[in-house]
Amino acid sequence: MSYIKRNLEKVVSQVTKEYPVILVTGPRQVGKTTMLQKLMEGTDRGYVTLDDLNERTLAKSDPELFLQLHKPPILIDEVQYAPELFAYIKMNVDKNHEPGAFWLTGSQVFKLMRGVRESLAGRVAVLSLTAVSQAEMVGGEMEPFTVEREALTARKTDRVEMDTRGIFERIYKGSMPAIVSGTNSNSQIFYSSYLSTYVERDVKELSDAIDSLKFLRFITAAAARCGQMVNVAEIARDAEINQTQAKDWLGILETLGIIFYLHPYSNNLLKRLVKTPKLYFYDTGLVCYLTKWSSAETLESGAMNGAILENYVVAEIRKTYLNCGKEPYMYYYRDKDAKEIDLVLEHDGVLNPIEIKKTSNPGTELIKVFGLLDRSSTPRSKGAIVCMKPGFGAIDRENYIVPIWMI
Repeated sequence: MSYIKRNLEKVVSQVTKEYPVILVTGPRQVGKTTMLQKLMEGTDRGYVTLDDLNERTLAKSDPELFLQLHKPPILIDEVQYAPELFAYIKMNVDKNHEPGAFWLTGSQVFKLMRGVRESLAGRVAVLSLTAVSQAEMVGGEMEPFTVEREALTARKTDRVEMDTRGIFERIYKGSMPAIVSGTNSNSQIFYSSYLSTYVERDVKELSDAIDSLKFLRFITAAAARCGQMVNVAEIARDAEINQTQAKDWLGILETLGIIFYLHPYSNNLLKRLVKTPKLYFYDTGLVCYLTKWSSAETLESGAMNGAILENYVVAEIRKTYLNCGKEPYMYYYRDKDAKEIDLVLEHDGVLNPIEIKKTSNPGTELIKVFGLLDRSSTPRSKGAIVCMKPGFGAIDRENYIVPIWMI
């Protein structure tokens, strides 16, 4: 298996010199351990995983002895299984003040964060690793996606141009390292195994009372609504569970790093806005598996092509921030008249409106909705249509046309 160089490596190397504890979170199988073990090569850093039940038992029952046996510098894998370690890691850090002493990984983001906040506040750098991004697939340099002409022009030089079929092939296969590297050639077999081996097991760790078949129906119902405003009642009905369960299970999917939400943009000068978030999956390959598309060709011409394409673009833009160690400020706009802007980026005191379309020939009518943001107290800056056009262009001086392969 060829190693895929990850953009987050640079960030890990940097914060290792500054923080005593580095915590890399992210869903199963996205390459957290592989990346950190690659960075460990040639160093004296040790490694232990709490997937090993003997090590996990010791870490939970006698965390002090565990850390005596596994002295820093150390990489502790799947640390969420023993939150008892956090207090002892804190004591070690406060005593020794050694940068980069502890590298931790974990697959249960929010459960982990609570333990970190309580024990390691100010001592830990928390980073998120996602599935492989477009830039990482082609070995390109990654910067957070912004709607600035210079930055977009620079992106053209280290990306690989793709046509519509190529992009839908990428969407269909997904972006898990095992698929991208060619270790697993059949994405459908991979995702079937992924669900039964990892997701089901981790879900049961978080909630004993989950029925596997009901949970599969539930996650399928959620996938069928990717890129849409969350409708808990509809998801619950399709999964044959109650709404409280559906809310709880959505929380579990978010905790495991499988889904994320885009919240509506709000501002005290903008009235009559909706308040419901939109639901997205980090990996479109999982969505395609759950919603039973048989090939990239059928997906491209199918009823869900627009929703899954939007999911892909939003997730890829989000990855460009997370994989640089930065928090993305991403929203969508929708008012009570159902006027909508697919994506609003907020940074450096301005708003960038973005529309996502399957078209390869976008027209001026698509940018009319951008004016809805002019009533906001935060000024609107450049806008973009992210679409299937093969090359970078512009509709006018204020609005660019960005090919999806350039994200």
